[in-house]
Amino acid sequence: MVNIIIVSIVFGSIVALAALICGTILIIIKSRGNSAGRGAANSEEARIIQETYRSLEKLEERIDALETILMDSERKKRGEQ
Repeated sequence: MVNIIIVSIVFGSIVALAALICGTILIIIKSRGNSAGRGAANSEEARIIQETYRSLEKLEERIDALETILMDSERKKRGEQ
């Protein structure tokens, strides 16, 4: 009974390893094939990502300003009490 379990583990590991290697190879082939014909799409994606990044920087600045306003408001309330 123990021998059957050991054999199952060994063959199961071999099958899982083979599936992992095949999947990795397929992903690499697929990504190389897509990247060759997507030059315009990549530049558009890069532009969108840059715009998003700039927007997030502006949002961060606004949040910092709001935090400062709230902290000043809290300090004034503590000073008045």
